[in-house]
Amino acid sequence: MLRSMYSGISGMKNFQTKLDVIGNNIANVNTYGFKKGRVSFKETMNQTISGATAAQVNRGGKNSMQVGLGSALATIDTVQTGASLQTTGRSLDLGIDGDGFFIVKQGDQQMYSRGGNFYLDDNGTLVNGDGLKVQSFQNGVLSDIVVNVNSTLPSVATKSMEIRGALPDSSALVSNSEGKVEQMKVVDNAGMEHVLDYQFVPVGGNWVINISNPNSKAEPKPITSITLDSDGQNNTFTAGQDTIDLSSLDITDGYTEVKLNMSQLTSKGDSITAFVNPDGNLSGGLESFNIGALGELNGVYSNGQIRQLGQIALAKFSNPSGLSKAGNNLFQETVNSGTANVSIPGDGRGSLQSGALEMSNVDLSEEFTEMITAQRGFQANTRIITTSDEILQELVNLKR
Repeated sequence: MLRSMYSGISGMKNFQTKLDVIGNNIANVNTYGFKKGRVSFKETMNQTISGATAAQVNRGGKNSMQVGLGSALATIDTVQTGASLQTTGRSLDLGIDGDGFFIVKQGDQQMYSRGGNFYLDDNGTLVNGDGLKVQSFQNGVLSDIVVNVNSTLPSVATKSMEIRGALPDSSALVSNSEGKVEQMKVVDNAGMEHVLDYQFVPVGGNWVINISNPNSKAEPKPITSITLDSDGQNNTFTAGQDTIDLSSLDITDGYTEVKLNMSQLTSKGDSITAFVNPDGNLSGGLESFNIGALGELNGVYSNGQIRQLGQIALAKFSNPSGLSKAGNNLFQETVNSGTANVSIPGDGRGSLQSGALEMSNVDLSEEFTEMITAQRGFQANTRIITTSDEILQELVNLKR
């Protein structure tokens, strides 16, 4: 039988496979996070008619003569190039700008995906469209991300006050150059909030801060002898002035040990820009949450506090094209992909964009061009078979 017929058959099979891959690419042109496939061919074995001969004294060398026996599939690659991000405006839609894969789990089965259309289930767990749980990475451990929309933060009493900013040289100021009266909020041990006034007053070479309760007739509570060195940095207190007792301001008991922190106070500047920043907060419920570029899931509470509820993990591979497609926009680790290197976004990985999804990296113009070449290649191989068949027919007709 003719070798050309079998070469044509191998070419038809290979172009059929290429058309299958192209068809799958086009079918997933609008699939979020889809990575297109690519087919490459290679020459199969060759039949040697005669071998090569070396050059001699009176005669030159001669090349070998070989007849190819068709083509074979070389690779079907998964092209892991990035695609453009499409804005959706939905806070749980996440697009990866750069390298990395989301990690999702079902039981002990760990999978990877570039599709970031996530949802909250009835338990508040962050999942993908198939219910696989999106993983968080904190303290080197993977865990589920759970958002309890009914969670509350307990109240925290004020235990310290930070005094930061700049104070000018008080000796150069006149006696009526005190700073204006500012207000700050403190929280007592019972979870109640109180508004207090404070004012910076120059006394000699030092400063005094008067703290008062505008709703009480109690005398202002002075914090005396704020001393700054010549560089305006190493702030010192007189003995016993590293804490302050606010119980005399008629708010509540329990403020005997409010600590003062002046490490961020300097004498640089020509005006009073210093302020007092107390800690503590009221109780509050979760109002909303958002996802930052580094994958941090931040809960915003009604008391103004922000708490991190988790941090989305990203996996990176030495050979991402070596991952195996598992369907449903998921990839599996293989022996040739390398082990997943898990960390947070931005740590050698891409950043996350909330309210956007990564589109498919399929280029329709490229796919249609490849389709045309595959179609013509398939037709050419059918011509080889029909021509070979005509030759065989002529051989059979020699008997007549």
